Amino acid sequence: MSERELNLDGLVGPTHNYAGLARGNLASARNAGLVANPREAALQGLEKMWMLAELGVPQAVMPPQERPWLPLLEAVGFRGDEAAVLHRAARKAPRLLAAAWSASAMWTANAATVSASADSGDGRVHFMPANLVSQLHRSIEPPSTATLLRALFPEGDHFTHHPPLPATPGLGDEGAANHTRLQQASGTPGVSVFVYGSDGGEGPRRFPARQRLAASEAVARLHGLEEGGTVYARQDPTAVDAGVFHNDVIAVGHGRLLFAHERAFADRDRLLAALRPRLPDLEYLEVPQAVVPLEDAVASYLFNSQVVTSPDGATVLILPEECRQVGSVAAYLEGLQGQGRPFDRLVFRDLRESMRNGGGPACLRLRVPLTGAERSAMAPGVILDEVLYRDLREWVRRWYRDRLAPGDLADPALAEASRGALDELTRRLGIGSVYRFQHAGA
Repeated sequence: MSERELNLDGLVGPTHNYAGLARGNLASARNAGLVANPREAALQGLEKMWMLAELGVPQAVMPPQERPWLPLLEAVGFRGDEAAVLHRAARKAPRLLAAAWSASAMWTANAATVSASADSGDGRVHFMPANLVSQLHRSIEPPSTATLLRALFPEGDHFTHHPPLPATPGLGDEGAANHTRLQQASGTPGVSVFVYGSDGGEGPRRFPARQRLAASEAVARLHGLEEGGTVYARQDPTAVDAGVFHNDVIAVGHGRLLFAHERAFADRDRLLAALRPRLPDLEYLEVPQAVVPLEDAVASYLFNSQVVTSPDGATVLILPEECRQVGSVAAYLEGLQGQGRPFDRLVFRDLRESMRNGGGPACLRLRVPLTGAERSAMAPGVILDEVLYRDLREWVRRWYRDRLAPGDLADPALAEASRGALDELTRRLGIGSVYRFQHAGA
């Protein structure tokens, strides 16, 4: 049975800020300490989602996670009521405080790895939250990610959920940001391309390799993927050291298409040799280093674009506005215009607030291949239509601040407003009590 790809985008949380916590993410480091605009960030994300929905691409929303995450601060010795904990952490451990407030779960490409029912051993859609052990602020996300995914895709005949892999660097897992499903044709089993930064040996020198080969292999086994339907490829270490912290910063796949930079893979020829017997009609579009230097690809997030197919069969490339501002990238894209293949249309979106923290269009979404029956089995209230889109815009404007500076993270009123916003959101989406604070004192 054929399926369509649902884009599950993370709603930007009300505590979106620029703390520069992600080592190896150049944009995050460059903009650390700037004043953020959570309201604008959330509205920009919603505009992208609605544009996809209007294209006829299935679109759903993933709620933000609860912030601040006080268990992190309590685990490192901060005691007292919430106000006391926040103020003491602000004085003694500001980076730990920033981690507890991080809204990075908005980038759902890191949330989990998803396997289609056509590919899995038991004919169900499989979900595994990423353990995200490489970064403290992200390592607090997996339990909440698991709860939210179970609420949106209830365990049963259609969906099965796995716990994250053990939280150890040797099994570091960054989710779908390092996983691409290619497919010869709709309705046929897919080929899962798992990209890793390290196999335990020598890796990048400047920045850590976040994804481990052992983790990718474990995900494939647990999801029941056939060996013939999996391919493993290593990132080029020079790309990681240039700021390519995830494969989706340097390559994107969709259907039979793999769009990548020349420096994306350590052994491109070996990868293509493994793919072509499984995908005879594979389209491989490579951008040469001489045309778009690696640093320009990273600065523009050219490859963190989304590739989608509209109901009329058109292939649409959705790019960040920054691609028009980097000379080599703009020139390359100008050359693609009007060719018809592999992209029938290029669309640019303003995602400045996300881009300043190092997340482009593809970072904001988790791809979930679903049949019609599977889509009917998921929580209906999170599917984006015009009513929900307008409802969420109104919710954001009412609850979100238009200015959030590092010093605001000690403000208990921000914590109270964040919980109020999330409590109302769960009622609007009809997903029940999914947050820790909603069960306090129950």
